[in-house]
Amino acid sequence: MTIREADSNDVNGIWEIFEVVVTAGDTFAFDPGTSKEEMIKLWFAPAMRTYVAEEKGQIIGSYFIKPNQPGLGRHIANCGYIVHPEVRGKGIGALMCAHSLVKAKEMGYKGMQYNLVVSTNTKAVELWERSGFKIIGTIPRGFNHKKLGYVDAYIMFREIS
Repeated sequence: MTIREADSNDVNGIWEIFEVVVTAGDTFAFDPGTSKEEMIKLWFAPAMRTYVAEEKGQIIGSYFIKPNQPGLGRHIANCGYIVHPEVRGKGIGALMCAHSLVKAKEMGYKGMQYNLVVSTNTKAVELWERSGFKIIGTIPRGFNHKKLGYVDAYIMFREIS
């Protein structure tokens, strides 16, 4: 597997994953009805860099990295990750997280923050904790889960040294 910066040729491969993940309504705050055109604006916004995880020419995951806040808060990175459901549980999320931490350091970020980690997404919470992130806050009923209704969401952070 390789991780590389995405380009316009990767849109369809990312869309294939994005659509499945977002439609499930259980891990991402993006509207489950997000169109492909909207996804392009969200996943390839000017202030972010986008990467893909690729295996045998097939995109199996993607992430973006961007400043968490503008101006005086831009030294803290924010990322969003998606993995194709058919390859979940094979460590791709962990590899993309490790890659994003290296890239964030290269870009001069001092820390990384995830603003909305769904509490019921226990695999992600465990992965981020193994990767050095700590829960620094809980947003009560901060995510409207498609099946469970309103559930808590976490803010997670780690320093980049």
